[in-house]
Amino acid sequence: MTTSPPAAALAAVAQRQQLYSDMSPHNLTPLWEVLHALVPQQPATPCAPAHWKYAEVRPFLMRAGEAITAEEAVRRVLILENPALRGKSCITQSLYAGLQLILPGEVAPSHRHTQSALRFIVEGSGAYTAVDGERTTMRPGDFIITPSWTWHDHGNESDVPVIWLDGLDIPTIAFFDAGFAQSDTSRSQAVTRTEGTSFARYGHNMAPMQHDAPFGATSPIFSYPYERSREALHQLERDAPIDAWDGVKLRYVNPLTGGSPMPTMATFMQRLPAGFAGKAWRQTDGTVFSVVEGEGIVQIEAPAGAVKSTFSFGPRDHFVVPSWHTARLNSASGCVLFSYSDRPVHQALGIHKEERLS
Repeated sequence: MTTSPPAAALAAVAQRQQLYSDMSPHNLTPLWEVLHALVPQQPATPCAPAHWKYAEVRPFLMRAGEAITAEEAVRRVLILENPALRGKSCITQSLYAGLQLILPGEVAPSHRHTQSALRFIVEGSGAYTAVDGERTTMRPGDFIITPSWTWHDHGNESDVPVIWLDGLDIPTIAFFDAGFAQSDTSRSQAVTRTEGTSFARYGHNMAPMQHDAPFGATSPIFSYPYERSREALHQLERDAPIDAWDGVKLRYVNPLTGGSPMPTMATFMQRLPAGFAGKAWRQTDGTVFSVVEGEGIVQIEAPAGAVKSTFSFGPRDHFVVPSWHTARLNSASGCVLFSYSDRPVHQALGIHKEERLS
C-alpha cells in the first residue's frame, strides 16, 4: 500500500519550487540544492584513468604527417584526450597532453603564449627547440621547457621523424581567463646564444655572480638531458634504499629556487627496479606518465573502489592517474618513467594532499 505525502510536505515542495522559479530570472540559485556537489567529502574528479599504447598511436601520427605540414598546422599534435572529457582537449581538468611530430626538413614556426610548456622527447634525435635565441638538440628522454611568453620554434635537421610529448597548463590558464598568444614575424627566431649556454650558467649547482631569473618563476635551465637523469637514477638504485611506493624517484628542480621547474607543473623521473611491486598511493594532483624504458603494470582504483583499471605498459606508452585515485606500480623487468602534474598549484594554494597506503 502506497502512502501519499502529507499535505504540509506537498505544500513545502510547491513553495520551494515557486521560489526557485521566481528568482531564476534574477540569476539566483539555491545553494542547499547543490552544496554536497560543490563541497564533496573527498575529491570527485570527472577524469578517468587512461592508457595510450604507442604502437597504436604512432601510425596516426605518421598519417597526420602525410595529411598536413608542420607549418600549416603550426603545431602538428595529436591530443591525448581523457576519455571522460572528450571534446575538452585535456588529459586532466588542469593539464593538456599531446604527441607532436616533426618530419625531416620541417620547421614549426615561432610563436609565444602565456601557457607554460614542457617537451619530453619520445622518439628520434637531431631535431631542436629554440627558446629566446638558444637552441637545444632533442634526444629521447630529454626534458625541455618552454617558459611562459617566450618565443619558441622547432625544427628537424635530421633524417628521421622526431616525436615528443607536449605537456601544457592550457586548462589552468583558461580557468583564470589569462591566455595570450602571438605569432612571430619570422619563421624561425635568430640564434643569439650557443647551445648549452643556459646549462653552463645554471646546471652545475652554480650560478653567475651577477644574474637575474631570465624566465621569471620558471627554471633558467630549459633543457635537462636524459643521460644525467638516468645516471643519477641508476646510481641511487645501486647505492640507496628503494622506496616502497616510488622505487627511485627524483623531481626536477629550478636551481635558483629549489622548487618546481615551472610555476604550474612539476616534473619527475623514476626508476622501478626489476621485481618491483609497489605499495599503493594517492594524491590530489592528477599525473601524466610517459614510459621511457622497460615495461610494467599500473593498477588504478577510483575513490571508494568504484572502478578499477589495470594497464600493462611498454616503452613510449602514456597513461594518466587522475586526482585521488589509488595507484600501484609494478615492474618485473624494471622500467623508467617520466611524469608531470599540477602539484605546484596545489602547493601554492595550500590544498595538496597525499597518502601512502600500506
